[in-house]
Amino acid sequence: AGGTQRLTRFVGKSKAMEMCLTARMMDAGEAERAGLVSRVVPADDLLDEALAAAAKIGSLSGPIVMMTKESVNRAYETTLSEGVRFERRLFHSMFATEDQSEGMAAFADKRTANFKDK
Repeated sequence: AGGTQRLTRFVGKSKAMEMCLTARMMDAGEAERAGLVSRVVPADDLLDEALAAAAKIGSLSGPIVMMTKESVNRAYETTLSEGVRFERRLFHSMFATEDQSEGMAAFADKRTANFKDK
């Protein structure tokens, strides 16, 4: 449920109407251009690309990744002003984490951060 609502937010009213009323399917390239997928890779590279993305995300601070994901997801559920308030609260709570301190220190020292998910 909610597919038409989310689709309209992503691609706009006219494109959503066309897709929903005609049942026209998009190919991968068009979906990428419309912002429905973040990127398109050749099928033979899919697993390697997915594992590389997972490794990159996994190398970051778990709590910060979760807060960031929650903030981005919230952007589609609230008004801009409510979203900014939510983001501000999350941003302030990030400063209570050890990983935030480690990230800032690593940046200043020009080294890779060693996050502990705390």
